[in-house]
Amino acid sequence: MTGQIAEAMSKIYSYMTDDHQGNWGMDMNQWDWVPGVGIISILDYGEKSGQEETIQYVEKWVEQNKHKGDALKVINAMAPFAVFPSLYRRSGEAWLLAKSQEIAQWMMNEAPRTRERAFEHTVTEDVEFREQVWADTVFMAVLFLARLARTTGDKQLATEALEQTMLHLQLLQDSNSGLLFHGWNCEAGNHLSAVRWARANAWIVMSIPEIVSEISGLAAIPTELNKRYSTLAAALRSCQAADGLWHTVLDRTDTYKETSASAGIACGFLRGVNTGMLDASFLEPAERTLSEVLSLINSNGEVAGVSGGTPIMPSVDAYNQIPIYPTLYGQGLTLQLLTEFKLLLTSEQANEDNLITGEG
Repeated sequence: MTGQIAEAMSKIYSYMTDDHQGNWGMDMNQWDWVPGVGIISILDYGEKSGQEETIQYVEKWVEQNKHKGDALKVINAMAPFAVFPSLYRRSGEAWLLAKSQEIAQWMMNEAPRTRERAFEHTVTEDVEFREQVWADTVFMAVLFLARLARTTGDKQLATEALEQTMLHLQLLQDSNSGLLFHGWNCEAGNHLSAVRWARANAWIVMSIPEIVSEISGLAAIPTELNKRYSTLAAALRSCQAADGLWHTVLDRTDTYKETSASAGIACGFLRGVNTGMLDASFLEPAERTLSEVLSLINSNGEVAGVSGGTPIMPSVDAYNQIPIYPTLYGQGLTLQLLTEFKLLLTSEQANEDNLITGEG
């Protein structure tokens, strides 16, 4: 299994880094959330798998594209900056730290906020979502703040990362099902179409374990966060399909199954177990997801079954009409899932070897 996973990871990475110029879903050389998720995932793969060449690709990507990051500051385009803290720790390059601190200060002091103080969902496209909170923001922006907080020891950044995480959970979590709604309209005081969209849930369930790990010791993690997270994970497990995937609208089995959300949710389960936020029973549903996701990766490394960019749609039926095509976030979330599984299997094998040899 480890060999199969490693081969799939290599193929996914190769497909991501091919020339897809002009293809919105696959063009790496832009500065927005789509390539941002891609580059975060590639660095995750490189660091956790010891792929130095892959890490160098990320370094080169930043060097070639960093000038684009100042074109338009919107919260949804902050994702690429999440690789900066790690790259700074590796290289000690002052520019990476200075830029990270500049962006963090923009988030803290200038980024538009809703009346509840959550980051307003702002985008590079010519459209406004006034007073709206979207689940995506936790991955696209809050993750960066948490990573920078750990790198610099900045308690103020850690507190902001915690506050944003809690606000998004409080505003988006359905008190009945435990699942998350796609968004919240602070002005209207509602969840808009009130759809429990799968990828929205994936962004948060996979981000929170890392955010908590990064800010622990810098900010006190409230019991409410752990309770909400475990409730969310249990709700997600309860609506998983038999084949290991999740439907694009979680509580509607008449909607299609979607790969990127499924990979992200299963990745979140693994990270939750690894950090102690979830118990080991969540490994089994993640394993079922892995088996099915592997079957959806073709010989070129393209991940099938990924839905296109999705704003908050007016109805469940509208979500079910979102087209399916390859994207960097689909590739990336799948790559992160496989990376977590390879780590798990390698650790298990090492433990078995230690038992045999009497070491450890």
